Order: sequence, then C-alpha cells, then structure tokens
Amino acid sequence: MSTFSGLGTALSSLVAQRQALEVSGQNIANANTVGYTRQRATLSSLPAAQVPSMFSTTTGTGQGTRVGSIDRLGDIFLDAKVRTSTSSSAYLAARADALVQLEQGVGEPASTGLASQLSTMWAAWHDVANSPDKASSRAVLLEDAKAVADRLGTLYTAAQTQWTQTRSTAVALVDQVNTAAAGVADLNARILEITNAGGTAHELTDQRDLLATQLSSLVGASTELRADGRLDVFVAGNALVSGNRSSALAVTGATSFDQVTTTPATAVSVVWADRPAQNVGLDGGRVAGLLSVLAPAEADGTGGVLAQAAAGYDTFAQTLATQVNALHGTALTTSGTAGGDFFAFTAGRPAALGLHVAVTDPAGIAVAAPGAGALDSSVADAIASLAGRNDGPDAAWNHLVVDLGVRTASAQARAGVAESARASAAGQQLAQASVDTDEETVNMLAFQRAYEGAARVLSAIDEMLDTLINRTGLVGR
Repeated sequence: MSTFSGLGTALSSLVAQRQALEVSGQNIANANTVGYTRQRATLSSLPAAQVPSMFSTTTGTGQGTRVGSIDRLGDIFLDAKVRTSTSSSAYLAARADALVQLEQGVGEPASTGLASQLSTMWAAWHDVANSPDKASSRAVLLEDAKAVADRLGTLYTAAQTQWTQTRSTAVALVDQVNTAAAGVADLNARILEITNAGGTAHELTDQRDLLATQLSSLVGASTELRADGRLDVFVAGNALVSGNRSSALAVTGATSFDQVTTTPATAVSVVWADRPAQNVGLDGGRVAGLLSVLAPAEADGTGGVLAQAAAGYDTFAQTLATQVNALHGTALTTSGTAGGDFFAFTAGRPAALGLHVAVTDPAGIAVAAPGAGALDSSVADAIASLAGRNDGPDAAWNHLVVDLGVRTASAQARAGVAESARASAAGQQLAQASVDTDEETVNMLAFQRAYEGAARVLSAIDEMLDTLINRTGLVGR
C-alpha cells in the first residue's frame, strides 16, 4: 500500500464527517418547519484496494469511509394511516359544523326562539277568549301571530343562506384540490429528474407529502408510491394524479336552495372536469362532508342536513296553519261573519317562507261558536288549547328541535372520536419523522469529534511524510 494512501483515508473521513455534520445542521435548521422529515447520513466503509497482480500483496486495510446515502426517516405506513384518519375526521367535522351552525340558528331554548313566540301567541288567544269585546287584545294577537310567521320565515331563510355559503365553500375547496393535485404532479416530475441525476430530493418529497395529506383532508385521497419515486393519488379509486399528470375536478348540479327542496330535486355533485357526466363519487374528506350537507332531503328523514331542516319547517308551518284554520273557520266574528282561514300561504313559495296571517283587521278574528252569541269565545279557548295537544304545533316543534339536538350531539361525538384518532396517528408520525434537537446535538458532537480525529490522523501522516521526504538521507552528515 502506498505511503500516501493514508492521506486519502483521512481525507475521506473529513469529507464524510463534514457531510454528516451538514445533515444534522439541516435537521436543526428545520426543527420547526411544518412537514419536514428528519434526515440521516448513512456512513459506509470503503474496501481495500484490489490486488493488481498475483505477486502483489496488501495489508487488507480499507481506504476510509464515505456517505453511502442520505436517508429520509419517514414511514409510508404511518403516512397512510394519517391520511386515512384525516379523511374520516374532515368528513365528520364538516357535517358536525353544519349541524352546530343550524342548531345555533334555531336558537332554542331562548326567549327569542320560536317556542317562546308560540307560547306568547297562545297566551294572546287566551286573552281574546277572556276579553272578546276588546279590540286591543285582538290587535295584540295579530301581532303575535305575525311574529310566529316571521320567525319561521327567518329560520327558513337562515337555512337557505347557510346552503348557499356551504356550496360556495365546496367550490373554493375543489379549486384548492385542483391546485394541490397540479402541485403533486409537478413535484413528481422534479423529484424524478433529480433522482435520475443521482441527487436527493427529500425536501421536495416533504412538500409533496404535505399536499397529499391536504388532498386526503379535502377529498379523501389515497396514495401509492411508484418504484421510481413518483406518487400517484387516487380519489374513490380513480387517479387524480398519475405520475406527472393531474386531473381536475368541478362542482356541478344545483346552484340554488330551491333546486334541492323542490320535486324533482337536483343534487350538488363533484365531477371530473374533462368528463362532466362522470361523478367522482367522493367517500371521504371535507368536500364529501359538504356534499352530504347540500344533498336533497329524503322521504325517510335522511338526506341533506339543510334540506331536511327546511322540510321540517315546511311541515310545521302546514301543521300550525291547518290546525288553527280548522277551528277558526268554524267560528264567527262579532258581526256574525264566518271566520275563514287565520293563516294563509303565498303561492309559489315554500310553506315556511310563505306563511302569513290572512286576517288583517282585528275585527276579522272569529272566536264565537255558531249560535252561542256575538261575545262567545269558546273557539278562542279551543285554539289556545292546541298548545297542550300531543299532536299540536308545539309538540311538532319540540320534536323537530329535539331531533336536531340529538343529531348535532351525535355528529359532534363522532367527529370528536375521529379527530382523536387523527391526532393519535399524527402524533405517531411526528414521533418518527420530526427533528429531536437533543439527538441532533449529540450527533453533531460525534461527527465533530470524528472530524477532529481524522484531522489528527492527517497531521500525523503529514509529519511522517515530512520526515521521510526532508530528513531521510541526512544521517551521518
């Protein structure tokens, strides 16, 4: 072995330890970078020189060390677990948030809620029954009844507004999906180019994984890693990203609340932009959760949260009007005229939105039973007693509110469990991939000492060579 070979051995260690030190420095620099996965320099020894001929000899000593690879310490199985749990959590959270917003809009129990206004209206009927000859009691009744109709219309409008906002959110999220998918495809191309050139693209891989997790949160995407390092992304079994190419999604279907509340109803759906007739069939992610909120109501009580609420408001409006009108229509006014309908509906509008008080003059309120005298108020008592009937308007409203409360609590509980699972998976992923500054500090010290040792070897060999070159042959002079 050449006398100078020791210089190369020491130099290889200097280079390798410096590279390993730079990797630790990179880790520490990105300790707080979101999505960064720690890296590690893997050192490997260089073998001894090959024997050039059968008569040559070698000591068998290796030629130093080198950085065999810089590994990214991620775990594809933990990544997949995070994406799966993120998909489920985002879907359930979208539904829970919609129900919470709807429940807050209903505002029960509260003094401004519909239940309180119904109680005020029934009390006004009692007042009319107690003082059928007072125009003031009748005027108060009309105002209280109008307040009930207005409150019901406000609830319907709130559901309508929430639907419009939810659809706008879905459109914005689908735009984000298209941007993220294009980003994954672009990163696939760049990563492949770098790796084919013999380099490492770990930082680009981190960015790509962040986008893939974002797609899982939005549309429940799953991934598959190719042998060449590119990442394919699938939505409901179909490729959203395939190698360097990405496909775009689009929102189609109903554009107004009326389209999902009338028959036949039109649903909101997400389709492939280049194949508008083909539904994507999302089964996870926030967008799928929003689509379930935007869906039309079903006859069995399922379907879209908002359309179902609107159907409940319509049913309640019809119940209230039918029961009050059934009694009011049999009564007579103080002038002996038949009462007719107390409540009416505006043609062409949903029942809850079109409900209004048909009687405009307090004198038009009919509370007297036929043949019982002009100041009879038995019908007013009968209408007021609707408040206590098991099939009355109050019972119908209480059932609607309780059902909404139960569904909201259930959705929140399921969303909470799913979020706990997601947080647990994310914690496991971070434990594997995040930077431990204490560990990196120890590694830096180890690499530093190894570097210093290699430098000392280099100095020792240099001194030996200096003696051989400059002092050999001077003995005896």
